Amino acid sequence: MVADRAATAPVRRLRRRVAGAALAAASAAATAQSNNYEVDPTHTFVIYEIGHYGTTTNRGRFSTQAGTVRFDPVAKTGRVDITMDISSVNTGVDLLNRHIQSKDFFNVAQFPTGRFSADTLRFDADNKVSEVAGTLTLLGQTRPVTLKANRFNCYKSPVLNRQVCGGDFETTVERSQWGITWGLNFGFEDKVRLLVQVEAINVTP
Repeated sequence: MVADRAATAPVRRLRRRVAGAALAAASAAATAQSNNYEVDPTHTFVIYEIGHYGTTTNRGRFSTQAGTVRFDPVAKTGRVDITMDISSVNTGVDLLNRHIQSKDFFNVAQFPTGRFSADTLRFDADNKVSEVAGTLTLLGQTRPVTLKANRFNCYKSPVLNRQVCGGDFETTVERSQWGITWGLNFGFEDKVRLLVQVEAINVTP
């Protein structure tokens, strides 16, 4: 019974967050067709891939702290704002985690979070999100980034009894644009592929 309560605790917390967000959305001004969504941190992550000496690919994952999404597929407009927990990086190797958290890379002691913000959403012929153009802030520096959707869909969650929308997105960036240059001269590539998994819960009343 203790295990059952522990397993359902995240779901109960998520339901409380959704209920609170719905109340907040009810008091906010919104267009007639635009829906408000709260990012589900249990289904939203950023995975990075970077070449390692021309042989293998190093990978790691960041969790998200919070985020909001608003989009209107009829007007083809929207906004996205997601905060990432950079200190949560997980490569599967503790020593590498601590190195990535250090000043050589993300300097999480001073910059514990990153942020992706966008106000340009592009839609395909089926009115599904195909691209999200915005900015990525890391180490206090903001650069333009466009995420391309590999898939996108909305569904009715049987757990939350609410609409959930999301998809898999990706882009490739050059880390040196944010001042992350460690290892460029001896085998670690500048180009980094970002794979972004996002699900957001409709909190529109």
